[in-house]
Amino acid sequence: MKDARSIIIRPLVTEKGSRLREAENKYLFSVAVTANRIDIKRAVEEIFNVKVKSVKTATVHGKVKRLGVYQGKRPDWKKAVVTLEAGHTIDLFEQV
Repeated sequence: MKDARSIIIRPLVTEKGSRLREAENKYLFSVAVTANRIDIKRAVEEIFNVKVKSVKTATVHGKVKRLGVYQGKRPDWKKAVVTLEAGHTIDLFEQV
């Protein structure tokens, strides 16, 4: 099994995430590109001591950026929308 801290990279704090958190008890995370839903569920339950109801993932493709004549690409990354069971919250997000 992979280390939980290497699966969950960071929480995503956005306006959309705040609305989801308040209305539907959903939390957004940036996760490792190689992680699957089962890995993400186990990692969130282990790190935050909560019960996860479901996990949805999306791969975000990196944008192509230019600086003069040079062109590069930002890396692809994966985000996860984690729905918690009723009565469970993650305190880290409540402080924001």
